[in-house]
Amino acid sequence: MALAFLFSGQGVQRVGMGKSLVKAFPELRDFYALADKLTGRPISKLCFDGPEDELTLTINAQPAIFTTCFVTWVLVSERGPKPKFVAGHSLGEWTAVTAGGALEFEEALPLVALRGELMHQAPQGSMAAILGASWEQVEKLCDAAREKGVITIANYNAPDQIVISGEVAVEYAIQIARQFGAVKAVPLKVSGAFHSPLMAEAKERFQAYVERAPFKEAETPVVANVTGQPVQQPDDFKRLLVEQLTSPVRWVDCVRTMHANGVMVFVELGPGRVLSGLVRRIVPDAITFCVEDPKSLEETLNALEGM
Repeated sequence: MALAFLFSGQGVQRVGMGKSLVKAFPELRDFYALADKLTGRPISKLCFDGPEDELTLTINAQPAIFTTCFVTWVLVSERGPKPKFVAGHSLGEWTAVTAGGALEFEEALPLVALRGELMHQAPQGSMAAILGASWEQVEKLCDAAREKGVITIANYNAPDQIVISGEVAVEYAIQIARQFGAVKAVPLKVSGAFHSPLMAEAKERFQAYVERAPFKEAETPVVANVTGQPVQQPDDFKRLLVEQLTSPVRWVDCVRTMHANGVMVFVELGPGRVLSGLVRRIVPDAITFCVEDPKSLEETLNALEGM
């Protein structure tokens, strides 16, 4: 039975992530030490001990999540079956690209840290999850709110969960969301308007660094956020990972593409169970697992072995 590995993006961070894995597998500490060195930030301390308000900052959260998801992949890849695809949500796509073999950990991490810095420096904005409305309804909601400023769809997370991003127009959209079929509109705890035109300057500055990165052909196809289609070639990664900053995350398309290509088992690697929940809303008969600590690692590997 074909499977895919999934990697979460910003928002799943929490104090203590990775700590039990490093305790059980001390060799993983080397990755955290390298993260500290390459970023010049106390990534390991923030992951293991916090404080939460510093870990949550975009400049810290992105390299912290990337490192934790990657070490989780290291454990599973050494012990479990090979996936047919890898995919990540927003920031998580960088972990997928690295896990897929297109970049080495020490090559990807500085770019992830830079991505976090540039996004942190971008103009102020906000995001909100619109629940219960169709894509068409949310598009009409954005049209209605656009008179207040920049607003766009940032994430197609599930058929009934869309994330919007922008300026004060987002606050207005939250107020009128029920008029457009939404059951609920929830502001997200993020520091910027990710995947919107407000990230244009960050995108332009980021491109020069990504262009110089030593990408190679991926061993495992990566299903890209921008297109929802598998990619393996270096030029595609360089283009899509930059484009991603201002383009919506087409997570529904990503999951449906993997499912259409025979994937029935989705394994989420890293803190939280956000993506597993979204997968089941997109493909109700999918089988999902989450690996974030030694117990879930053992349970998942045992289950995969029995398939």
